[in-house]
Amino acid sequence: MSGAVWRASRAAVRRRRVQTFVIGLVVLTSTVALVVALGLLAAASGPFDRTFDRQRGAHLAATFDPAVTTAEQLTRAAHRPGVTAAAGPFAQTVVTVPPHLDTAADGDYHPPPGPVTVVGRADPGGPVDRVDVWSGRWATGPGEIVLMRPPGQTWAAAEGIGRRLTLPGAPPLTVVGFASSLSQTAGAWVRPDQMPALHPTALQMLYRFDHAGTGAEVDEGRTTVTADLPTGALLGSLSYLTVKQDMTGTANAYLPFLTAFGVLGLVVAVLIVANVVSGAVVSGFRHIGVLKAIGFTPGQVVSVHLVMVLVPGTVGCVLGTVLGDLAARPMLRTVFMGFDNGYFEATLSPWAEVLTLLGMPVVVLLAALGPALRAHRLPAARAISAGSAPGTGRGLRVQRRLGGTRLPRAVSLGLGLPFARPGRTVMTLTALILGVTTVTVATGLSASVGAFLDATGSAYQSVSYVGDGASTTPPTDTDAEIEAKLRALPGTARLAAAAPVRVHLAGAPQPLRAWFLRGDREIARSALAAGRWYSGPDEAVVGAPFLKKHGVRVGDRLTLDLDGRQHTVTVVGETVAGDSDGLTAPWETLAALAPDLPATRYVNQYWVQVAPGTDVGAYNAAVKAAEPGLQPTVTGDGTSVTVSIVGSATVLTLLLAAVAALGVFNTTVLNTRERRRDLGMLKSIGMTPRQVTVMVVTSMAAVGVAGGLLGVPLGIAVHRLVVPAMADAMDTTLPAGALDVWHPSALALLVLAGTAIAVLGTLVPARSAARLTIAEVLHNE
Repeated sequence: MSGAVWRASRAAVRRRRVQTFVIGLVVLTSTVALVVALGLLAAASGPFDRTFDRQRGAHLAATFDPAVTTAEQLTRAAHRPGVTAAAGPFAQTVVTVPPHLDTAADGDYHPPPGPVTVVGRADPGGPVDRVDVWSGRWATGPGEIVLMRPPGQTWAAAEGIGRRLTLPGAPPLTVVGFASSLSQTAGAWVRPDQMPALHPTALQMLYRFDHAGTGAEVDEGRTTVTADLPTGALLGSLSYLTVKQDMTGTANAYLPFLTAFGVLGLVVAVLIVANVVSGAVVSGFRHIGVLKAIGFTPGQVVSVHLVMVLVPGTVGCVLGTVLGDLAARPMLRTVFMGFDNGYFEATLSPWAEVLTLLGMPVVVLLAALGPALRAHRLPAARAISAGSAPGTGRGLRVQRRLGGTRLPRAVSLGLGLPFARPGRTVMTLTALILGVTTVTVATGLSASVGAFLDATGSAYQSVSYVGDGASTTPPTDTDAEIEAKLRALPGTARLAAAAPVRVHLAGAPQPLRAWFLRGDREIARSALAAGRWYSGPDEAVVGAPFLKKHGVRVGDRLTLDLDGRQHTVTVVGETVAGDSDGLTAPWETLAALAPDLPATRYVNQYWVQVAPGTDVGAYNAAVKAAEPGLQPTVTGDGTSVTVSIVGSATVLTLLLAAVAALGVFNTTVLNTRERRRDLGMLKSIGMTPRQVTVMVVTSMAAVGVAGGLLGVPLGIAVHRLVVPAMADAMDTTLPAGALDVWHPSALALLVLAGTAIAVLGTLVPARSAARLTIAEVLHNE
């Protein structure tokens, strides 16, 4: 690049401070929006697959009956066509951790009560399911055990390593490590020679297949490995797709709306940047003509203007990437908090930053190249004349027609201004349409989430936990005394005791969490998608994710197992929301499963519906005073998932609305600069500063109205696509009214959103135009 080109470019950047600032600010804001949107998209797609591939996860974990088949038969079956790798057979048993209320003063380690699948395995490696020992070490000696925990639970490792684990019917075991298996193949591991003392009841095999991308392909693989085995050999199996849905269902709920916001953000950013940069070059045609007149070659002229827009564009891109990185990281922590269970971390992907750093300058360059090449072909005289105000056609003809109406003169002139630069107006209008679309989608999403919370929310406002950690003093009162005290407190309207107990489902390798309720259990009822609420000890209700994962329907019977005792229940209802491994049943079901133990030992919380007008905070203080061993808390208004969905949608909406407003700001700046002479003439014949402001604001407000009228229907259509897709990703049934959230008053306000964005972006340049004096305009001319 020649020194003359660089000096001319640098002088243009310094001279056009407002234009340089606008280009840099628009690129910066657009870059922030892109980095956040692309970062969220990248984090929502693929963390499970990356970790699963790294651990060589099992496509299928199957358990077999050793009384029906042998280890040799299972080994031979693992070499059938289509099986790429296999591990096992491993001896397997299910033991039950008894309930406890104290904090293990004897030094024993007490994991959560319920069934635990224990597998005998010599080492954590192998061709399938490479277990990650993230704390401690693997079990290498007799009497040692490694417990399954998500990585990063340092509190579990700190209080568990080296402590003794006592299990019914088993010798004492020492916890030597904590490990994680993304395939969820076991709850604990011991050495193979330790298994006889634990009385194994099954053999476990782990498989990887050539083709396992769909449920049908996994089922085909299961059929292949069991084809030559005796009938009844297979006790149960677990597909990795089921595990993936359990772990990533929440994250996948973000993917539809993040995709929509990401695409909208990309299009809005490109449109605005292209509009700003091309407008800057067009407004510089006069400068181009002057450069040609003093001897610059056409190529040098093009280089000057490309450098002129690339300098602020590059600066804005770099700063925007840094700010986008800073904004995306805390948002990622908020958005994905709680969904990953510690198995993988949602981090900002480097490709989002690299793509933005490389792509945004290219967008700026391409946007400037077209108008610059047009100026390249123009003679100096024509370039100078092209840089003046638009010709007398187009906008002038429209203004003359509008002048014949009864509209105020400032309004009629303003309505005709957008027609002077139709290309620029169309790009601004498109950006406004997409901005209104974004606002509409975010508003509808918030309303749908509210409808979901209203349908699934419980009727209780206070939860009192029995103890809350090893440092908490256990209650001195019995369960019956605690319930009596709570019922006697002023403000208690209804009360239910809840016992979350891990039980085993016959034929399923993973435990379930069953909620057994006693007392006024109707306060826990949530909206039903099908069936009815339970009414007897042999009935239970589950959520849609449970039905899908376990392949059952309303009306089917399930056999629950707790410490070797079984009880059969009938699924009588499907709740709108629910856990894939959770069910709700009456207290009598727990009594049937554990008749030899006081069922009250399982209670760890009390749900209270307070009387109308009762202050929940004051009520919880009275609970704490009545029994210091209880930990009362106010129930939340929504889950972290729903709150973060609304929060992230709001942040992205504000970013895209700001970008659209900056686009309007740029268009108004260019329009007023091109019409400085016209503004001076209008002021000379009596137009007041207030009328100038009205004219300029009207010019973009009209575009904003059009953007609102077109953007709202588009936003409603996107909302009707995104919300059902989010529900499907979470295996959740949408409650009635979750899509019908639009009301006439809300729609009217959304239409005005386009006007609000346009007016917001117009006010500053409009006031600047109003302050221009006639002498200043004539001096510039």
